[in-house]
Amino acid sequence: MLYESMETAKKMRYILNMSPVLNKDAMFSDGTEYYRTPVEPREGDTVTIRFRTQRNNVDNVCLVHDGEYLEMKRERTSGSFDYYTAQIIMGKDIVRYYFEIHSGLVTCYYDTDGVSTRHEERTEFEIYPDYHVPEWLKGAVMYQIYVDRFYNGDPSNDVETGEYSYIGDISVKVDDWGKIPAVMGVREFYGGDLQGVMDKLDYLQELGVDVIYLNPVFVSPSNHKYDCQDYDHIDPHIGKIVEDCDGLLSPGDRDNSHALKYIRRVTDKRNLKASNELFRELVEEIHRRGMKVILDGVFNHCGSFNKWMDRERIYENQEGYEKGAYISADSPYRSFFCFQDQNRWPYNPTYDGWWTHDTLPKLNYEGSEELCRTILDVGRKWVSPPYNVDGWRLDVAADLGHSNDFNHHFWKEFRKAVKEANPDAVILAEHYGNPESWLLGDEWDTVMNYDAFMEPVTWFLTGMEKHSDEYREDLYGNSEAFIGAMKHHMRSLHMGALYGAMNELSNHDHSRFLTRTNHRVGRLSYAGAEAASAGINPGIMREAVVIQMTWPGAPTVYYGDEAGVCGFTDPDNRRTYPWGKEDLEMLDFHKRMICIHKAYPLLAKGSLEFLWNDHQGLSYGRFSDSEQIIVIINNQDYERDVRVTAWKTGVSRKEATAFQRLMLSSRDGYTEKAEKYIADAGILHVRMPAYGAMVLHHRAREKYK
Repeated sequence: MLYESMETAKKMRYILNMSPVLNKDAMFSDGTEYYRTPVEPREGDTVTIRFRTQRNNVDNVCLVHDGEYLEMKRERTSGSFDYYTAQIIMGKDIVRYYFEIHSGLVTCYYDTDGVSTRHEERTEFEIYPDYHVPEWLKGAVMYQIYVDRFYNGDPSNDVETGEYSYIGDISVKVDDWGKIPAVMGVREFYGGDLQGVMDKLDYLQELGVDVIYLNPVFVSPSNHKYDCQDYDHIDPHIGKIVEDCDGLLSPGDRDNSHALKYIRRVTDKRNLKASNELFRELVEEIHRRGMKVILDGVFNHCGSFNKWMDRERIYENQEGYEKGAYISADSPYRSFFCFQDQNRWPYNPTYDGWWTHDTLPKLNYEGSEELCRTILDVGRKWVSPPYNVDGWRLDVAADLGHSNDFNHHFWKEFRKAVKEANPDAVILAEHYGNPESWLLGDEWDTVMNYDAFMEPVTWFLTGMEKHSDEYREDLYGNSEAFIGAMKHHMRSLHMGALYGAMNELSNHDHSRFLTRTNHRVGRLSYAGAEAASAGINPGIMREAVVIQMTWPGAPTVYYGDEAGVCGFTDPDNRRTYPWGKEDLEMLDFHKRMICIHKAYPLLAKGSLEFLWNDHQGLSYGRFSDSEQIIVIINNQDYERDVRVTAWKTGVSRKEATAFQRLMLSSRDGYTEKAEKYIADAGILHVRMPAYGAMVLHHRAREKYK
């Protein structure tokens, strides 16, 4: 008996002297305002960095920055967690840091990949001095408008059939608003215009839009307008035509120097002035309603119709215009382009085209300082009075110039020009791949978020490639791949860029997300338009919208997605908005999720943590020190029970915590009916419906009694 008592006492002493089991899942830090203040420091600022651990779980925490070890102080204890802080002074160079945690004989590290037993430089946190993204962009609800397909507010400016020739055939005026775009539909015009945008501002405001992103609006012969003809003027075909004439092309005639009606419409200064004035009025009205607007800047290339080139001889004999570079070797614009044969003038067709397209002349920045100055002036002009737009979305921004070095040089100069004219203007780039070298605070503010949003979401929820060109069973429902892709690509965006990134499910370059829910590989040319809407699953679309409206970044709705528009990739993704024929259930769901997004600032600036995942299942939390939102996704075709570790968002493990349901969506519909869910010991047990998405909310004062 004595021996047993001695052994028991020995065991108790051993247990009492043991360090607690290290809870790696409780460790957390990120670059949000809850764990780093200020989030975007300037040189000389004192930066406070925080780190969270389980209460009484570690011996000490060190902040390691640029080789220097700084022991962190336990600032406070709240609920089940201890919070440690340390301060550093921001210098002129990038600060890289990570955390070293000690508990007994155990040492581990925490960086952007989470907890590890080995430190790696590539996954360190980074702070960029003087990196500032406009606050209004972070978490803003954006709405992308492809102007020709949105709403026709002024039929008098419509492109006429036979008005001019483009890529081998005549322009076509489409009289049936509901017609499916033709496979070669670039020269089809439905009549959408800026007056139509003006007429629908009530609709956009009711939807909850903060920022309108307009696809290109400058003079151009195509409906997409990525082949700019005149950077200084809004296209009168979507603006205002006050001077007009007869003069359509004769049957069989493809010579645009004979297109007298087109020439009058796009070169007459009265039309150009009136169109710019209408645009000014539109921006003024958008601002009056508390919204903002950004323009599409296509500066890598222009169009063969461009007045600087004038391949179509539109401007050749018009008063007030210089000769284009195609027309004459003496053109003041000759250096704007690279010509391969210097002996072919007049009418020299040997200019370089972007990806060899002769309709898209590549702009020769390295060969022309005047071109550089001109485009910088364009960048300044539209963000300045009287137009006052709120920024630029930059088309194929990484392609500009003929070298990577020049590309960076130009965007540095562009940023200076734009920010000097309008310090709060945003510079947002289209980019595929790693954008880090452009996101150092002196070029772009942020990007269209393909890699860290559109692609992982569509692979996980649908198994489809974003053009509907491929289906991958191995990625469909693969939450590990989703989490891995998100962590990897989000790391390259930094916090300011991430929280302002354009998070789209669809856009003008990719198939509609609703179409991807049918898992059908196809394009309009061989699958047909009906296949794009056959077998679609609105429940999966609602899952995607829930993720879009609760994920870090600026949720961006592509016009018509909210109304249930389907379509394969370009040109089928550019169908018209179905006014009067909307999917009202889908539209109402968007309104309600946008309302939730805007009602909880936590969704714009809160931290993100993954809480649970399995095949076709995912849960994550958005949280601050005192508030939590938990999102649960069940992408299975049957209902099931889910166990979510809610305590990782900061709720107590010692007390029951009440969460209120904000939204529940399923295969059969959705409801905002409030319902209480209790997290016992920090764990939520939830019954999730098939193709379900749930949004739960808790504030610290809502403790369960």
